[in-house]
Amino acid sequence: MAALSVTDRDGKKFDLDMARVDALRAALRGTLLTPEAPGYDESRALWNGMIDRRPALIVRCLGVSDVVTCVNFAREHGIALSMKGGGHNIAGLACCDGGLMLDFCNMRGVWVDSALRVAHAQGGCLLGDVDRETQLHGLAAPLGFVSLTGIAGLTLGGGFGYMSRQYGWTSDNVRSMTVVTAHGKIVRASEKENADLFWGLRGGGGNFGAVVDIEYSLYPLGPEIFGGAVVWRADSTLEVMELFRKTAAAAPPELTLVLVLRIAPPAPWIDKDVHGKPIAMILACHTGKVAEAEKLLAPIKAFGKPVGDMMQRRPYVTQQNLLDATQPKGRRYYWKSEFVSSFEPELFAKLKEHGDRLQSPHSAAILFQLGGAIGKLPDSHSAVGNRGTGGLFNITAAWDAPADDAKNVDWARKAWQDLKQFSTGGTYVNFLNEEEAGERIQDAYGGNLARLAEIKRAWDPDNLFRMNKNITPAR
Repeated sequence: MAALSVTDRDGKKFDLDMARVDALRAALRGTLLTPEAPGYDESRALWNGMIDRRPALIVRCLGVSDVVTCVNFAREHGIALSMKGGGHNIAGLACCDGGLMLDFCNMRGVWVDSALRVAHAQGGCLLGDVDRETQLHGLAAPLGFVSLTGIAGLTLGGGFGYMSRQYGWTSDNVRSMTVVTAHGKIVRASEKENADLFWGLRGGGGNFGAVVDIEYSLYPLGPEIFGGAVVWRADSTLEVMELFRKTAAAAPPELTLVLVLRIAPPAPWIDKDVHGKPIAMILACHTGKVAEAEKLLAPIKAFGKPVGDMMQRRPYVTQQNLLDATQPKGRRYYWKSEFVSSFEPELFAKLKEHGDRLQSPHSAAILFQLGGAIGKLPDSHSAVGNRGTGGLFNITAAWDAPADDAKNVDWARKAWQDLKQFSTGGTYVNFLNEEEAGERIQDAYGGNLARLAEIKRAWDPDNLFRMNKNITPAR
């Protein structure tokens, strides 16, 4: 084969001389994969099974030098470029059709300085990688809810999890990032170095370069915390919602609650006679003193007649992977979400209405409690914004068979249409699906978008990094 068919950044196909591909291969420490190579399909596979793209080239980078080489190659040859960390994003933008995909799966090192309470994590790390290493020292970084999520995508989009009400967005707890820019330069971004880039990276997604290292601030936590979940039958949903509202309203920053309406999975800790039937569930995590947490959460455990209870003392790392089994790689996913300012009775009523209409045993209607430290900084502090929010609803359709696409997507869209009346007008960029990636950027960034466009012009004027929730460079 004398040439390889590839795609440029505008989606047009052209032939790339194989001699240039061979030269790229020779310049790498890592592995270059073409479509016929073993491991190609494994590498391109994403968490969301609805996304099925085929890059012309995949490079499993082994270090920063490989990233620089690939960025330069994509720029010089005009080839589309994408980057895969965890590949867990709902929009599936880690993988490009016909272009060059950088797979960071072999860049998962974590280095902890317990004295300084910081951790450096490579760009391919998953949340669980960081949690396991930091918990060896009784420390943790404020990350997300699913341990298989990539840290880069989570952090660059803001990021929130069980520690966010105490310490803010994940991106608020970043001290520095090391980035390979569109021109193949290695730069460090922090409050003191390239401060404009640092501002944009904390929420602006992968628009400004390939992030190869993130330095996080760490906080004393665990290894034991108090958390887990309690489940009730669906006929108690309205009462459980009121319990959720009252507990959330009085919650200290150390406590975070999540309300979930779904079909009971065949989990051994849930009563067998409820399996396959609608349930209401409250997830909780208290990151303060365990004895205080037990007292504070005792009313939830004692409320009504639970049909499942796994709220207990537990290692923090098990709290972090509690939801992993509900989010398996390869299932088909479609989400719709909005920030809300507060939890109103009318919001609960609408959420229950659509929770009663689930089209799949894997789907859910979810309310996340936010607030706390997130709102203590102004929206202008970093790109992520949306700090005045009290919570977020996420309509998560999930199913297995392609034949069921229409009914599940339709359920999610109708639920969102009905619930968006409660929105602040803002939305979480990491939860935007593929069709929303270009439509709702203004909603995600609000007044910060104009500054982001200026930073994009300064660092990536030709929009090399466009396989993301893309920000158009300012003119």
